[in-house]
Amino acid sequence: MISSVISVVVADDEKLVRAGIRGVLETAQDIKVVAEAATGSEALRLVHQHRPDVLLLDIHMPDGDGLATAEMVSKHVPSTAVAMLTTFTHDRYVERALHSGAVGFLLKDMEPRALIDAVRSIAAGDAFLAPQVTRSVLTTFRERDPRRANRARTRLAALSDLERKVLRLLAQGLSNAEIARSCHMSEGSVKAHVSRMLVKLDCANRVQLAMIAYDAEDNY
Repeated sequence: MISSVISVVVADDEKLVRAGIRGVLETAQDIKVVAEAATGSEALRLVHQHRPDVLLLDIHMPDGDGLATAEMVSKHVPSTAVAMLTTFTHDRYVERALHSGAVGFLLKDMEPRALIDAVRSIAAGDAFLAPQVTRSVLTTFRERDPRRANRARTRLAALSDLERKVLRLLAQGLSNAEIARSCHMSEGSVKAHVSRMLVKLDCANRVQLAMIAYDAEDNY
């Protein structure tokens, strides 16, 4: 369970970028940047030290790049949600980042309010992909290997009809609260369905669930 104040570590090799992100996030009373890192190894050390709710991590980092750091954090400090930062809407490292356990993919030029909302969403357990990259990222996954669709459909056969409905909405980017309203159930019930799907489909997080759903269908 996250605390009433969301703790964040910001990792980027550009000092001005870190300062800008800190400045935006700390306009929100419920978010506190507890540390900043300029390298991947420093980010990993600070995550172990502070155990933040969210790590905002640049994809391209010196001394232990962001991708390797994301994998290490997801493996050793799973309570910290990792969101990757980038300036690119198309990035050849996105797939590895998401498979490494990242639950967010944010653009550095996104609107301040959108950044705050994204951090809140990620801290609450939801996934967040910047709208500009969601479809291009997930479409790229399917186009690289057409066999993904058959494999994904086989995996989804393990889900109930209601779980598939929840998954479809999750893949469209809806939060737990929005899924609950759409399905006329409690938010707690949605969380329970998502937890069961994570186990059934052997996924680490919501983004990986969404990737399977998008692979399996053409209408996400």
